Amino acid sequence: MKKVFFLLFLLIFSVSLFAQRLPRVRILATGGTIAGTGASADRAAYTAGELPVKDLIAAVPGLDKVAEITGEQVANVGSQDMTVAIWIKLNKRINEIFKNDEADGIVITHGTDTQEETAYFLSLTVRYDKPVVLTGAMRPATAISADGPKNLYDAVVLAASKEAQGKGVMLEFSESIFTGRDAVKINTTHVEAFNSPNDGPIGQVYDGQVVFYKQLLRKENKSTPFDITGMTSLPEVAVVYLYADAPATGINAAIAKNVKGLVTGGLGNGNLNKVNTTAVEAAVKRGISVVRASRVPSGRVVLHDETDDAKLGTIVSDDLLPQKARILLMLGLTQTMDKAQLQQYFFEY
Repeated sequence: MKKVFFLLFLLIFSVSLFAQRLPRVRILATGGTIAGTGASADRAAYTAGELPVKDLIAAVPGLDKVAEITGEQVANVGSQDMTVAIWIKLNKRINEIFKNDEADGIVITHGTDTQEETAYFLSLTVRYDKPVVLTGAMRPATAISADGPKNLYDAVVLAASKEAQGKGVMLEFSESIFTGRDAVKINTTHVEAFNSPNDGPIGQVYDGQVVFYKQLLRKENKSTPFDITGMTSLPEVAVVYLYADAPATGINAAIAKNVKGLVTGGLGNGNLNKVNTTAVEAAVKRGISVVRASRVPSGRVVLHDETDDAKLGTIVSDDLLPQKARILLMLGLTQTMDKAQLQQYFFEY
């Protein structure tokens, strides 16, 4: 009888321990303003990527009540120096962590300059449905009212939440949640630096609570064909912006460099002036895949409007801005050079 009671006690104790276990969140640090330090608390000047991940974690009270936190330094750069090599390294590490069941969610601290690009790249290449959340800061860690600690706390809350399961890669900033695909930096210096110009945020984190209002209908994560396992580089894709009376210098330079793909930041509905239309024709004849995007911050670039894409041999970006269209074209070119298939990627992802 005593043995039965002892076994029952052990069972109840084990169930209780399991029920009380906090979610495991791994923080992958890459540098940026959130890890930056300045000489003065009341001045904007600072150096990005000065603080290691352990200091970022230590600066946020209450994190240990939200999740079991571990951290590691993947890179330590200002995000203006973010590279494809670091993207591939991040992708590999995230997939390893989830494959080995080392965490229930991941937070990536990242500079804001290219945070939206990293988020989209990961949303297309991470092969798991567990949450990956990017965040950062607009003020360095040494500034008055530094926004990094609050953003990091909210990002951990999001990554640890049941609501975030299956939502893929997200960007959390200033209490708003954005999809990795649609997040765009909209302000150079203000703390509310991100938005999604076409759709807005999909939810928010407030007072430690996660609420979602929308969901992404585009395909991502395991449903994408872009498995980059084993790759060490991606096809080179250039971006060329247009403006009034723009010469063909940028496109001609890209052709001379033998790039595999080209994205134009066109005017209005992705339009090209005459000299750049001629340059694009030359690029297409050289076997370069050309995507027409727009420098306009919202809206879609549509097929066969003012531009005859079938005749010109171009692809449209749908609602992706040039910097994100570049990422999808780089990944698309790892799979195919067929224009119809590449165009379908832009409509699906």
